[in-house]
Amino acid sequence: MRSIQLVLVKLVIFQCIMLLHAQDFDFFYFAQQWNPASCDSKIKCCYPTNGKPAQDFGIHGLWPNYNNGSFPKSCNKNARYDETQISDLISSMQKNWPTLSCPSNNGTRFWSHEWKKHGTCSLSMLDMHSYFQAALALKEKVNLLQFLNNAGIKPDGGFYSYEAMKEAIEKGIGHTVGVECNIDLFGNRQLFEVYVCVDKCGSEIIDCPIVPESKRCKESIEFAVFESESLLDEKSAYSL
Repeated sequence: MRSIQLVLVKLVIFQCIMLLHAQDFDFFYFAQQWNPASCDSKIKCCYPTNGKPAQDFGIHGLWPNYNNGSFPKSCNKNARYDETQISDLISSMQKNWPTLSCPSNNGTRFWSHEWKKHGTCSLSMLDMHSYFQAALALKEKVNLLQFLNNAGIKPDGGFYSYEAMKEAIEKGIGHTVGVECNIDLFGNRQLFEVYVCVDKCGSEIIDCPIVPESKRCKESIEFAVFESESLLDEKSAYSL
């Protein structure tokens, strides 16, 4: 009897150690990318099979991170992406988490990648359904386009102050954020991605323990718009 109890105690200790290890991250980055800027660059872009996405920010991912700037990845090689577990979320994901990779597809490959690389590192806090549901809830809470519009910054293909755009977002959120730019075919720097920091439960926005570097941004950046289908085809051909 004593030996059985000892085995059970060791099992409980092992499970606790595994749980603590699985929780070994400090916060999430919730990343949203400006859909038109994803296409208005040298990277080939294809609209998803369910149609052209809205001229809005789309979810890129919900990523566990450490306070020192590093991050875990692909934490469970055996974890599968099972779309049947999130069937009730698919229509919202198609709208708010669109894929723009080529060839045109329905988003499954994108979502599977995000789950396997990032979501599996938060399994102790969020199962698969909770992980995607948390990202969608954050997208609804963090309305970046509305925050910019409130400051008179509108997606019109014009140029705005980088600091003004960042300040407008931080004012709307009430917390620090990270902003990343990319470069269009003409060499213009444009608003591309915004990083918001979230607690380990994936629900509460917090000040970023470490703010991502503002890659490629300059004093004045473009707020890109979706271009015509013909121009998009020309850019796709250019990138081949």
